[in-house]
Amino acid sequence: MSIPQNAPAPEDERPEDERPKAGLMVVYGFQHILAMYAGVVTPPIIVGAVVGLSTAEMGILISAALLVSGLATLLQTMGVWRFGARLPSVIGISFVPVSAMVGIAGESGLPTVFGAALVAGVFGLCVVPVMASLIRFFPPVVTGSVITIIGVSLFPVAVGWITENNETGVPTTTGLALAGTTLLIVLLLAWLLPGVWSRMAVLGGLVLGTVVAAAFGQVDFSAIGEGAIFSFGQPFYFGPPQFQTAAIITMCVVMLVILTEGVADILAVGEIVGARMDGRRLADGLRVDALASIVGPLLNTFPGSTFSQNVGLVALTRVKSRYVVAVGGLILITLGLFPILGRIVAMIPSPVLGGAGLVLFGSVAAAGIRTLAAVKYDGNMNLIVVAVALAFGTIPLAAPGFYDGFPSWAAMILSSGIVAGAVAALLLNACFNILGRKDGAAARASESGPERPSGSTAEPASVPEPASVPESATESGRPSESAPKE
Repeated sequence: MSIPQNAPAPEDERPEDERPKAGLMVVYGFQHILAMYAGVVTPPIIVGAVVGLSTAEMGILISAALLVSGLATLLQTMGVWRFGARLPSVIGISFVPVSAMVGIAGESGLPTVFGAALVAGVFGLCVVPVMASLIRFFPPVVTGSVITIIGVSLFPVAVGWITENNETGVPTTTGLALAGTTLLIVLLLAWLLPGVWSRMAVLGGLVLGTVVAAAFGQVDFSAIGEGAIFSFGQPFYFGPPQFQTAAIITMCVVMLVILTEGVADILAVGEIVGARMDGRRLADGLRVDALASIVGPLLNTFPGSTFSQNVGLVALTRVKSRYVVAVGGLILITLGLFPILGRIVAMIPSPVLGGAGLVLFGSVAAAGIRTLAAVKYDGNMNLIVVAVALAFGTIPLAAPGFYDGFPSWAAMILSSGIVAGAVAALLLNACFNILGRKDGAAARASESGPERPSGSTAEPASVPEPASVPESATESGRPSESAPKE
């Protein structure tokens, strides 16, 4: 079956092309940065600590991570030639390769990590067309399962912020109070603020939560003055890339995992926004993930990927504009050039982030559930597809060491609940709904629901509700020709 290639819709008919007022775009863009900032800076902090970097050297890694994330986000949202899905997707430094990079860095140093990541990025560009061809295997029963798994998989991140990642996993009284206060503020603002202002509930919760924390002496202002105020960055600061075969093979396998997650995240954004998706657009988005892994090592940082947590912000705020996220990319670039600004953002206490994260990440799971609610389950195996996908997706959450006894390559892939759940959903859907389905119009009629014009999307009834699922989500077998391809 060939991939339907739809002609682009007129500019003013695509929900992702809406343009809020300039002031709102800055505020909404800043929300995206606050939602993903901790995720961007954490991988360089972990890897830098392994090789014993100084505070100044750690600052170089972090600034480079912000700069490359901003450049990649700008490319993903605005697009240049065949690079960029032109969707409200944020690119950040991926957490997927952290364990592999820690091992390589501890044994051979950062230059070997950068060399392996660079080659893996080139490898990723080569395999993108193959990965993008999978789009026809992502009907709503698969995308709904994957989106739900993405949201559920992010809950431990929010909980980790609340507990400040202490060894016991038990939050302090102060941390619990700050997280609860932030959550309450977000809920009240979403309920009380009128119209578009309610979309700033998360940002308001983060700001007011930080103010409350500062009033009780829980905000550290001392780090603001440490380090440079402005820096252009220093390419190859840690030396030119070094190439070792074992490290390169490891990072190429990691790149396949990154691209698999990228497929799920890009399609999730398209589903929530109501955007028209096809194989070409998916490939354009994946190329940015791969390109970030090529540019990153040149500027002293690591492979990038589409960030799942920002999918929740799109679902929660219903701000579908790619220009909003492009502004967020510009903010990231600014943070990368002005390290002092990054240190100001980093003042936000971890429990405050956790309180807001519960709402953000829950919105992702809710969007997936809405998609699954519209799928047909009578006379087919869709319930089994969803059940097994969710099971595989949550195994790493229920038992983080479950795959430790597996071969290292299998453990690395399966330990990502998003990847494991996506693979399970893909394979079962292919077996039950594509290879094993009945032929003929009757079978197609049993799989498909009503169609709607491409690019259209319904609005949810209430402000804090995740973006509504397109009517085409009632399909359980394959996407219609005119509906967004998932």
